Amino acid sequence: MEITLRRVTQEDKAEWFRMRKGIWPDAPDEYMTFDMDDILADDDYMVIFACDGDRPIGLTEARIRDYGEGCETSPVGYLEGWFVQEEYRGKRIAGMMTQAAENWIREKGCTEVASDTWLDNESSIRAHVNMGYYEVERLVHFVKQL
Repeated sequence: MEITLRRVTQEDKAEWFRMRKGIWPDAPDEYMTFDMDDILADDDYMVIFACDGDRPIGLTEARIRDYGEGCETSPVGYLEGWFVQEEYRGKRIAGMMTQAAENWIREKGCTEVASDTWLDNESSIRAHVNMGYYEVERLVHFVKQL
């Protein structure tokens, strides 16, 4: 198994969408697709695939934001999400993609990178900690219908 990393292109949109649904399965399809063209055209956004040969098996999305929770500088890099196909998990592929994203963020002049996950996503929390991230806060969101 030789894993390579490459930027996602317009031709990859179907596979990119499939992996995005792996990250955010409950998000409506319209929400998941509405900004894909804009993301690919944005210099402050990076989307990469991890590939086993020519086959995409992982995805990482990162971008530059003005703010990240717990960060002291601005702008900051932000890991928007990552996904690794189940049969490839536990093989440090997320770490490879994250390292590439962090290198890109550093090249953009940022000195901090932030990320997030759901409170009950224990595997993602462990993965973040294993890659050197530390928890800075927890949030509970509320809604009231008017």
